[in-house]
Amino acid sequence: MSMERRAGGSISTHGNTAVGYAAVYGPMSEDLGGFREVIDPSAFMRSLKSGADVRALVGHDDSMVIGRLSAGTLRLSSDQRGLMVEINLPNTSYANDLRELLKRGDVSQMSFGFTVAGGGDSWGTAEGGGRLRTLKDVDLHEVSIVAMPAYPDTSVALRSLRASSFHYLARCQQARAWRLEQIKRRGRRS
Repeated sequence: MSMERRAGGSISTHGNTAVGYAAVYGPMSEDLGGFREVIDPSAFMRSLKSGADVRALVGHDDSMVIGRLSAGTLRLSSDQRGLMVEINLPNTSYANDLRELLKRGDVSQMSFGFTVAGGGDSWGTAEGGGRLRTLKDVDLHEVSIVAMPAYPDTSVALRSLRASSFHYLARCQQARAWRLEQIKRRGRRS
């Protein structure tokens, strides 16, 4: 079974810890090649409970590890919004480059790599037509900070321990508003 990847989100920068959502429950993805997708709140529960050794990567590149669950440099949790991610970024050349891209706002989304457990998805029809896949139970392998998302509602931010949650939320809202504006502009050009 080949691993699938999904992406999306916004980002703001402060400090050395990247925080955000690799997946958001409920909103539909962009078109994934003839279908759209939604993530059920139960999708990651088994993986989180099993203690799977998930990695944090840059752009799904397994040679660019920036955190790992077993090392304590990656923390994952599920809340009412989605799959929350917190990564203590290492002092490596690619992580330092990523940190700068996050600060500038050039990179502002997250993604996740997974395989679907047996019976872990269902298919139906999306509002307005088209095929809709619902992810209900997946094996989570990795989370990534990416430039291009499939799920525009996910987010990631870089913060210091002293950064206020107000600043983080404000920057995420600004980045999400910018992303929504980009989507609207694309729609007008079509």
